[in-house]
Amino acid sequence: MTPEWALYPMVILAGAATVIASQAVISGVYSITHQAIQLGYVPRMTVLHTSSETRGQIYLPGVNWALFAAVVVLVLEFGSSSNLAAAYGISVSGTMIITTLLVYVVARRVWGWGRMRSRLLFGAFLLVDIAFFSANLTKFADGGWFPLAFAGLLFLLMTTWKQGRALLKARRDREAMPLDAFVQSMSHSEVPTVPGTAVFLTPHREQVPHALLHSLKHYKSLHERVVILNVQFVDQPHVLPSQQLTVAPLGERFHRVEVRFGFMDRPDLPSVLHRCADNGLACDMDNTTFFLGRETLIPKKGSDMPWWREKVFVALSRNAGTVADYFGLPPNRIVELGAQIVL
Repeated sequence: MTPEWALYPMVILAGAATVIASQAVISGVYSITHQAIQLGYVPRMTVLHTSSETRGQIYLPGVNWALFAAVVVLVLEFGSSSNLAAAYGISVSGTMIITTLLVYVVARRVWGWGRMRSRLLFGAFLLVDIAFFSANLTKFADGGWFPLAFAGLLFLLMTTWKQGRALLKARRDREAMPLDAFVQSMSHSEVPTVPGTAVFLTPHREQVPHALLHSLKHYKSLHERVVILNVQFVDQPHVLPSQQLTVAPLGERFHRVEVRFGFMDRPDLPSVLHRCADNGLACDMDNTTFFLGRETLIPKKGSDMPWWREKVFVALSRNAGTVADYFGLPPNRIVELGAQIVL
């Protein structure tokens, strides 16, 4: 499409544009994956923060290698840029439709726009987007099927993880013990006390962590300070430090600590727990032990989720990153206690 004298300048320009676009895609995938993890749609992965000043500057090794493998497969499968254009057209026009729908939701729920105003404006954009998408559907058999199939696979994995975590929560709730009743029973108990602080992570603030029950069963003792730690990711990008930590005493030795992170915050628990001293709870990391539960999931036919999806969920759970790595816990201060859960 260019004259002969402009061939090499255009090759250089195209190379520069490719580098710029690829960096934008890589950064975007890192950010979206990180937010999806904190919103509960993707298993935990290793997240490396590459800057101490810029909060959102992150690197996900697993995602980076997955992108590399996907690019190699795409290049080998399609062979030329003209063949790849079919897949590119459907993916871009599909993204335009999704973006228009999401902006409509933001206009209605965040900006407070009226229904008629929003429908007229974004309906016009949607008609143009659908026209582009419909024109690209003619290239479905030439490679346009790939982004749709890939998006469908991601949707399946994300919904399976979300539904599986909900099913796992239901199983835990069924066998859970109320925390207040447990604390009251321990106040009259003669269980031996060992020095230091024990931190038990739990997703349910009103229930006794399974790791605490297993620890009491095996060690026949309790630490002089027992912290029931609940971490929540709220539906906002960042949480102010003044609103991030809540400490509530439950008894002589028990404390409930609630930590809130935004979905774009770095979940660094040790740095947050250091601030517990300002709320009357000394939490020295050198004398603190983190007790974590490690679950072995067993799929069961006839459950609330199809058996094949349970198998997918179990595979995702086995390959998920550890709680210790995700929350930045010191490896030499961790004790893991296992349990089997039938889905």
